[in-house]
Amino acid sequence: MRREGRLTAGQQRALELLWPRFGVASGASMVDLAAIFGRVAPVTLEIGFGNGETLAKQAEQQPERDFIGVEVHRPGVGHLLGEIDRRGLSNVRIFNHDAVEVLERCVPPASLDTVQIFFPDPWHKKRHHKRRLIQQDFMRLLASRLSTGGVVHLATDWDDYAVHIQAVLDGMQDLFVPEGPQPVPERPGHRLATRFERRGERLGHRVSDFLYRRRGGKPAVVR
Repeated sequence: MRREGRLTAGQQRALELLWPRFGVASGASMVDLAAIFGRVAPVTLEIGFGNGETLAKQAEQQPERDFIGVEVHRPGVGHLLGEIDRRGLSNVRIFNHDAVEVLERCVPPASLDTVQIFFPDPWHKKRHHKRRLIQQDFMRLLASRLSTGGVVHLATDWDDYAVHIQAVLDGMQDLFVPEGPQPVPERPGHRLATRFERRGERLGHRVSDFLYRRRGGKPAVVR
């Protein structure tokens, strides 16, 4: 659920001044993506963007695409808003809410070109594995929001979570087809390295990236 955390003065100011323009309310109705961006373009949704720096850089480097960030941590939202303003971006919108509820209530079916989830909480202890975000029920919901041929890009720096992710996706061949061998041999060029990732690599963590495409046919069953 949404977490407040400690806001800096800059983050608080960004939330007050910029949220009305770039924030999206998580109401009970589907969002008109063309209306909130003022155009029709491929949409990438990132779940758990942290402080948002890499998402802002990605949006800056790909102005032909629109980006939606979902994050429960308000300081991270405030930081991303500041980056949007500093870089003069117009192709980013933000939800400060739970990702499952955003997908269920706000994101229209088959509307997303790409979903990216980088370094989700691994929930290390075995008794907590059921709390991991990447589960079949969640991936079916996500698949229902991807267009045919849409991409899901996952990354983790924990080997046991990588094994878990591959097992989940391998069990969903009715919905997802792998983009070559999984995990992919090296980090895709469009995924920018994060500060969190570099710290993990210094600690000896191996980073695994997974790329799967949404199959055609009937939409996934939505909860």
